[in-house]
Amino acid sequence: MTLAPLLWAVYASLRTYEDTSVNGYFSVAKSLTFDNFAKAWEIGELPHFYWNTFLITIPALVITLLLSSMIAFGVSRFSFKFNLLLLMLFTAGNLLPQQVIVTPLWRLYRLIEVPEWISASGSLIDSPLGVVLIHIAFQSGFCTFVLSNYMKTIPYELTEAARVDGASVFRQYWQLTLPLCRPVLAALATLEFTWIYNDFLWALVLIQDGDKMPVTSALQNLKGTFFTDNNLIAAGSLLVALPTLVVFFVLQRQFVGGLTLGSTKG
Repeated sequence: MTLAPLLWAVYASLRTYEDTSVNGYFSVAKSLTFDNFAKAWEIGELPHFYWNTFLITIPALVITLLLSSMIAFGVSRFSFKFNLLLLMLFTAGNLLPQQVIVTPLWRLYRLIEVPEWISASGSLIDSPLGVVLIHIAFQSGFCTFVLSNYMKTIPYELTEAARVDGASVFRQYWQLTLPLCRPVLAALATLEFTWIYNDFLWALVLIQDGDKMPVTSALQNLKGTFFTDNNLIAAGSLLVALPTLVVFFVLQRQFVGGLTLGSTKG
């Protein structure tokens, strides 16, 4: 049942507009063709919008995982007065609906001045950097929570042995703890890439220039003024979703392994 809409989109994308307009979508296709994919690629200017999306998704993903792993290392491997409070603060950020801060964030971004080589507007508005920053802010809480729980399962004896051998705190984090977190980092990378890649809210709010919009907006270019070719839209949607499928299949083993880590603890 879950795959049914996806399979139907694939079937529709392989049919011509003339075929479905005469026989309807719930009919046997007279012929199948890949022309819709070529048209969607060209008309939707997908390479350009792919690039815009990756300019947002890749930096946001890397920085989120890096900062979250640092915070998780601190709250899980060291005891200090506000340890639990700090973790609760990051976790509580996931409870705030993003739509609540749309207006104040937009006004704040208008007041923050940046060089023109970052944004032609002179502020964080209409800049990929602004979208990257808000994704980092909202995704760090979830990643910190997951990583800290996993790091707590790593024996403290490893850290103590490294400390006795003279390893600095950064070396304990970078060369000892982080390599042991590869499965959970792969699982988080898969989830975060999908969430950030598919997001359209913040790009719609914070970016004003249509040429800087992410690939999810490219589907608007496939709509006509007087009619919409749903077969073309289906082909474009599949092309837009393709990178998330590639990431999932590449990291599938690590993703499944990361989800089951700690399931048998205790």
